[in-house]
Amino acid sequence: MLNQILRFLLDTVLGFFVFVLLARFYLQLMRAPFRNPLGQFVTALTNWLVLPARHLIPRMFGLDLASILLAWLIEALLVFLLYLLKGGSLGPALGILAGVFFTLALLELARFSLYMLIGVILIQAVISWVSPYAPLAPLFNALTTPFLRPFRRMVPPIGNVDLSPLFALVVAQLVLIPLEFITRAVAGLL
Repeated sequence: MLNQILRFLLDTVLGFFVFVLLARFYLQLMRAPFRNPLGQFVTALTNWLVLPARHLIPRMFGLDLASILLAWLIEALLVFLLYLLKGGSLGPALGILAGVFFTLALLELARFSLYMLIGVILIQAVISWVSPYAPLAPLFNALTTPFLRPFRRMVPPIGNVDLSPLFALVVAQLVLIPLEFITRAVAGLL
């Protein structure tokens, strides 16, 4: 029972930080406005970790590598700690295990990213129907427009209803299926 409690707490706390670091990375990648409650929350929650890391990890091609690398390292640490809590041993193949941990962490980041995209698209669709001039509307529009734009070109609005979020959600779900299969296959190596 204690083992289960520790797993839950580790997964919740470290998973939350991974999620917030990913959110910071994507907010900067999509050039979303940070002058809103959500952007300020993400910045305030991650500055203590990201700002010192930026001294060691420079920006490249306009990407905030510190945020994404920290998310990857924390996710790898989470995978490692959960492996130890399951009763896994390090043994002589430590290099191979480390490779599996980092690969699994990378796959988990991709999975988290797709789930974040699905959530952001759903929130943006609801905001656009209910209150298109809400303070967070520009934020969600900035995050979803690059993903919805190709679908908007192919599928015009029908009766003034934009169906592009529906198509984007279907494609995201289709990408999740093999990704989860690959993640389970790599996790089976542990």
